[in-house]
Amino acid sequence: MPLPSEMRFVDLPSFGAPEVMTIARKPLPVLKDGEILVRVEAAGVNRPDVAQRQGIYPPPKDASPILGLEIAGEVVDVARGVTEFAIGNKVCGLANGGAYAEYCVLPAGQALRFPNGYDAVRAAALPETFFTVWANLFQMAGLTEGESVLIHGGSSGIGTTAIQLAKAFGATVYATAGSKEKCDACEKLGAKRAINYKEEDFAEVIKAETGHGVDAVLDMIGAAYFEKNLASLARDGCLSIIAFLGGAVAEKANLQPIMVKRLTVTGSTMRPRTAEEKRAIRDDLHSQVWPLLDDGTVAPVIYRTFAFEDVVDAHRLMETSSHIGKIMLKLA
Repeated sequence: MPLPSEMRFVDLPSFGAPEVMTIARKPLPVLKDGEILVRVEAAGVNRPDVAQRQGIYPPPKDASPILGLEIAGEVVDVARGVTEFAIGNKVCGLANGGAYAEYCVLPAGQALRFPNGYDAVRAAALPETFFTVWANLFQMAGLTEGESVLIHGGSSGIGTTAIQLAKAFGATVYATAGSKEKCDACEKLGAKRAINYKEEDFAEVIKAETGHGVDAVLDMIGAAYFEKNLASLARDGCLSIIAFLGGAVAEKANLQPIMVKRLTVTGSTMRPRTAEEKRAIRDDLHSQVWPLLDDGTVAPVIYRTFAFEDVVDAHRLMETSSHIGKIMLKLA
């Protein structure tokens, strides 16, 4: 079946509130060597999409300016050098941009098969959070079996993924969330103790629960939590920062615990990573995590799915932070 000459996509004529987004039409993207073209059936909505819409998270120069970083759908074309996938394959993947569209380019090294029994919505809920959690919590922070971890934003897409993966790989999990409902959800997913940060001091709870602190902290808050995160870590622990929802500048922070407890402070963003780095994460996910998805040990938590045309409402929901798990767009 021949491809159409144009596709619908979410246009961003200016930065601002969700209402600036509109549905428009443009030609299909052109493949480069090593890439596949996917007819998008579902896409995930993530915090980086909101930040890009607001004008504070610009895409890399070589990336699509269209919003969206994760998709699932059917391969409809492959470029030179692609041997892993063929036309007709069902794949999900981490896009460098362009997910809010009917057709999206994926580097083949950032694509994965659907887990067993998955439809497009469930498959599209995987790439952004699983790539991020695996890279930051397991590759960089080195979380291993028998260790303990504190996961902030436990009810978010990142949080629900991190809780499940940490539990599946034998870690003791603690999490923070902002309501009893969210804390209950975290504990149902595998957290030993979920801490309502609006009612409790998480550093004090961690000290009381563990006696010595946790081995790793996965943090998306940043400056507002910096000192308490250091206080929550055990000797030789690691703080992995993945976002700055609570600010990027920690003024007058006491850095002494870093030296006294031999702590490591690290962090990263996914989008600027090289194709080789993303392929390495993809390969780890395929070998170590996809079997857990295949057998149901781990699964994405999907809060709500919107029609493609309702992308404005999807972003409004994301900004309320009232959701538990992932917010999705369905195109087909």
